[in-house]
Amino acid sequence: MSRAHHFFKVFTLLLFIGLLTGCNENEKQSIAPPPAEVDVAQPLKHIIVEWDDYTGRFEAINRVDIRSRVTGYLVEKKFKDGQRVKKGDVLFVIDPRPFEYEKQRMQARYNLALKEYKRADGLRVTRAISQNDFDRRAQELQVAEASLNDAKLNLEFTNVTSPIDGKVSDDFINVGNLVRANETLLTRVVSVDPIHFEFEASQSALLKYIRLDRAGKRPGSDTTPNPVFVKLPDEDSYNHVGRMDFVDNIVDPGTGTIQGRALIENKDAIIYPGLFGRLRLIGSGEYEAILLPEGAINTDQNRKFVYTISEDNKAGRAYVRVGPVLDNGFTIIRDGLTGNERVVINGTQRIRAADQPVTPNEAPLEWVALNTMPDLNSVPTLSDLKNDPEGEQVQEETTE
Repeated sequence: MSRAHHFFKVFTLLLFIGLLTGCNENEKQSIAPPPAEVDVAQPLKHIIVEWDDYTGRFEAINRVDIRSRVTGYLVEKKFKDGQRVKKGDVLFVIDPRPFEYEKQRMQARYNLALKEYKRADGLRVTRAISQNDFDRRAQELQVAEASLNDAKLNLEFTNVTSPIDGKVSDDFINVGNLVRANETLLTRVVSVDPIHFEFEASQSALLKYIRLDRAGKRPGSDTTPNPVFVKLPDEDSYNHVGRMDFVDNIVDPGTGTIQGRALIENKDAIIYPGLFGRLRLIGSGEYEAILLPEGAINTDQNRKFVYTISEDNKAGRAYVRVGPVLDNGFTIIRDGLTGNERVVINGTQRIRAADQPVTPNEAPLEWVALNTMPDLNSVPTLSDLKNDPEGEQVQEETTE
């Protein structure tokens, strides 16, 4: 065999192998990948009530700065720092001896004035005393009686008592110091149960509540003690119950907010004035909401959308307006869906183009109940929350 003939056979063999390889590659490229698998479900429809969240601070209903009504030396402290006290409990004792002596002097003056008055009254019958002298004796008796009552009152004021039930601070002045009437601050007492929660709501929230009230869907908190739930910074659920008891009558022009206040039950005295908390206020009436898992919601710049699956199993976009995310992970769909669509709830990352064919796997949604808030029926009425009907406002006053 000639050398040229051998070369031709080798070339022919290589060309044949190349043609076979190319055919296999074209055949591979002509086989399309299977459609992506996604989980789909109809949106869940459920009767709900929306709740609005606010951050605020707890404040005591009653706060009283304790001062003495008499001047004297402090001789005794009768409470333990930070203890709970009852209305009328003695907190401090001012040296009572000077006031006892004053009472004795006033008592002697009163006794003498009374004797003079009785004598004058007897002489008046026989007309042995003029009317002017009798009137003077009566006046002296009245002055003596008033002085005696004043002395008795000052003696009572040497026992400095608590005017409210609450929690007392420490002593701001030590035993042995001179206490000046109506000036020296001795301690402070704050009420404990119930306690106020104060917060600010935006003017848009205020307008929403007004329109709901006018439409008869939710009563306004300025006229109705709507229920509220509060959680503390270290809590996961809203364990503390209460009711709205005040909405201010003006929107702050500087911040555009309005002041709101709720009355919160604090039987265990776990809540201290000054603590921050998170409050939930009823934000709607009951209605049937369209709900989807939070993971089904996608974002396209500033718009939200979900993937819906057509009857021929092709993916498409539906732009939606969403509401808040509930505690169980469902998102409220305000607009954009009727609730009858098939929506992709898992596997959205596999959809890369409009009208992309997919393989849907049905995964029906189920409502998940979470005990993040107590039952509405467990909220006491506003009158039950108020231990003292007259203790509605924070006050700083001088007391005994």
